Amino acid sequence: MTVGQHRVVIVGAGFGGLFAAKALRRADVQVTIVNGTTYHLFQPLLYQVATGILSEGEVAPPIREVLKRQENVDVRLGWVEDVDVDAKLVLVNGPGVSYTVPYDTLIVAAGSSQSYFGRDEFALHAPGMKSVDDALELRARIFNAFEIADVQTDEAARERWMTFVIVGAGATGTEMAGQIAELAHRTLPGQYRHIDPHRARIVLVDAVGHVLNTFDERLSTATLRRLHLLGVEVELDTKVVGVDESGVDVETVRGHERIEAMTKVWAAGVAASPLVKRLAEATGATTDRAGRVHVRPDATLPGHPEIFVVGDLMALPGKDGRQLPGVAQVAIQSGRHAARQILRRLAGKPDGQPFHYFDKGNMAVISRFNAVADIGGVRLSGFPAWVVWLAVHLFYLVGFKNRVTAVLHWAVSFLGRGRSERVSTLQQVHSRAALREYGDPYAPLR
Repeated sequence: MTVGQHRVVIVGAGFGGLFAAKALRRADVQVTIVNGTTYHLFQPLLYQVATGILSEGEVAPPIREVLKRQENVDVRLGWVEDVDVDAKLVLVNGPGVSYTVPYDTLIVAAGSSQSYFGRDEFALHAPGMKSVDDALELRARIFNAFEIADVQTDEAARERWMTFVIVGAGATGTEMAGQIAELAHRTLPGQYRHIDPHRARIVLVDAVGHVLNTFDERLSTATLRRLHLLGVEVELDTKVVGVDESGVDVETVRGHERIEAMTKVWAAGVAASPLVKRLAEATGATTDRAGRVHVRPDATLPGHPEIFVVGDLMALPGKDGRQLPGVAQVAIQSGRHAARQILRRLAGKPDGQPFHYFDKGNMAVISRFNAVADIGGVRLSGFPAWVVWLAVHLFYLVGFKNRVTAVLHWAVSFLGRGRSERVSTLQQVHSRAALREYGDPYAPLR
């Protein structure tokens, strides 16, 4: 680092942080990325890790490898616990060591975590879909459910093991339901002697009245129809009130009901990083109900133009007056916006330009060769939407190697009937319980 060189610290290496760093590759700045893992996570494809299509390496390339040719970047492992806004210091809890990182400009792109709406005890029995650990645990739970069902002699126990409940009918929940249905109806039949995977029960539950409720109504209806054809039971206007080892309790228009199921997936709700609350308290900023911090139009904190908050963590209205969604494109574009503002400042040009989000649309895969997409007002469903989905995700997968291996695995799963990544271990199943019991010495403060 050159003495007097502008120091940019980026908290988080998700879409917002990674694309901000890349946008600064030719700038005369020293970029320090602090992240709680050693990899960048392509979160939209986590459900394919959980259902055995892709390996974790294909959706989570090492940060150092992605940025190895960018000489002005220093990557550090750790969880940012707090920010001293007066001293301009980031306080980090690393693996076995605490340290600080000074900054001139700070970009907070720490992303979000799973929200259980105040019922965090549900997490023990219903893993979310926010990390590689989540996806690997779910992979083990899903594939082992069929194995355990195959050795059951009690019919009620067998049915519990062959019932899968997915909570949340947004894109993640819908994609998970579709893939588990394809496992049961297309991949696994003929591989067991004592069970018929076709008899698996897949239940998709949501408290709202539509699947993919952020999509156009026609696409939502097309998705619902396709899920029914796949054999998925869709329970809308249904609130989850209890989750335990052997099932889920729900409140429906019919009253209280219980769904006996050994495998549960939580795909409902997101929560902002706890860092945002501390940052808001330190700067006098306010937060919304989801914990996101209200930022100025240029994505900086009020009174602190040196601090940008981007992606899932910022509460900022779009052109329609509604808060920008916590999706990858918002993170990518806001990260790049923060980088452009830094470049303007360093060049002595006026800064403070508002962030304008260009909505490139939404898409979700329901099953092989079947998706829905809303892009620039053009609404597609079925095979055309699936082709668009394939092209977009290949474009945004980081690294040539990842694209090649992803295509090969997609060919195995979509053209054939196999799943390339079916290996699971007891460690994956029980790791969450062990961490809860004994604690994680390297975990960030909550």
